[in-house]
Amino acid sequence: MTAPLVEIENLRVTFGSDDGSVNEAVRGVSFSLGREKLGIVGESGSGKSLTGRSLLGVLPGYARMRADRMSFDGIDLTTASARLRRSLRGGRMGMILQDPKYSLNPVMSVGKQIVEAIRIGDRKLSRTAARTKAISALEAVQIREPERVFDLYPHELSGGMGQRVMIAMMVVREPDLLIADEPTSALDVTVRTQVMSILDELVTRRGMGLIFISHDLTLVSRFCDRVIVMYAGQIVETLDAKRLSEATHPYTRGLLACQPEINGSLEPLPVLEREASWREAV
Repeated sequence: MTAPLVEIENLRVTFGSDDGSVNEAVRGVSFSLGREKLGIVGESGSGKSLTGRSLLGVLPGYARMRADRMSFDGIDLTTASARLRRSLRGGRMGMILQDPKYSLNPVMSVGKQIVEAIRIGDRKLSRTAARTKAISALEAVQIREPERVFDLYPHELSGGMGQRVMIAMMVVREPDLLIADEPTSALDVTVRTQVMSILDELVTRRGMGLIFISHDLTLVSRFCDRVIVMYAGQIVETLDAKRLSEATHPYTRGLLACQPEINGSLEPLPVLEREASWREAV
């Protein structure tokens, strides 16, 4: 049996407040990931992004993270040096952020930014070879006229094209793990479908592991292999993506019920009612 690519046991992330109290934003999260597509869903503030950032090692300095176990391909991330964590980020582990407008450097052409990502991993590679590789990466995410786009600045790109550039930048070094944090939230439906198709093809062809963070339950159920549902910093349910409609936890059932349907009832959508028992300490 193939060993998991990622293993996390009892992950906890806390933040201190001005009054001296401690807010536990992620509470006892545990899961494993193979070379598959794992969706993490839940409301804003449920701990989805913090879980991904903890794995990547990019939490803010004022956050406190601890875990009984956190490993990537057999590497113990709880004891790994800062230098090793940096070498993994952008190389074997990548993250696609939510909005390219805020993630791309506004004063550098997108081509130079991709070249920079390539050369960080291979200092011996010439700029000409890195440029060729960057243009190939833009072609891989179905950008037309990649040579022209290479010289554009982020503000000259549409939302969909900017997101494709972000994907190209993250996959150009062929990571083993890709964390996609709401990569389609700012896109219209048509472009969203195209971007998801690109991600699906890249992950399948390169045999990567993917953590897909999203609010969109329908999208996750169609795209991912498994789904983790988070509420108030903890996992309340894990199930196969194709069986998401068969979820049993009342929180997951509530999220599903709040989704509008094209041919559904014209009655107002139900309001998600939360129970105090869902927040019990773990």
